[in-house]
Amino acid sequence: QVQLVESGGGLVQAGGSLRLSCAASRSILSLRSMGWYRQAPGKQRELVATIQSSGTRLYVDSVKGRFTISRDITKNTVYLQMNSLEPEDTAVYYCRVVVAMTNVEVWGQGTLVTVSS
Repeated sequence: QVQLVESGGGLVQAGGSLRLSCAASRSILSLRSMGWYRQAPGKQRELVATIQSSGTRLYVDSVKGRFTISRDITKNTVYLQMNSLEPEDTAVYYCRVVVAMTNVEVWGQGTLVTVSS
């Protein structure tokens, strides 16, 4: 099983930036995909961005041009660089991975991002 440790959340003013990190306990080369989801108060959890083992990236329309997902294979870590943050980006952000061999999904504990206006 893989464990995930997220970090990087916090309070930022609108227009500011944050970078989230998700460190995996095993090589991310064994993962079919890695991604970030978020859940705002009173709303359903939604996809923010994913990166496949091939390197293909996918973003929800609301963050295109502002957020960038990347990975560092040497550190077994996936990142979410968030720029031009808006109050609507306020949510708990979760890292999610899918193990290639088993298709088992694993979620991180979540990290809170609060954007003040």
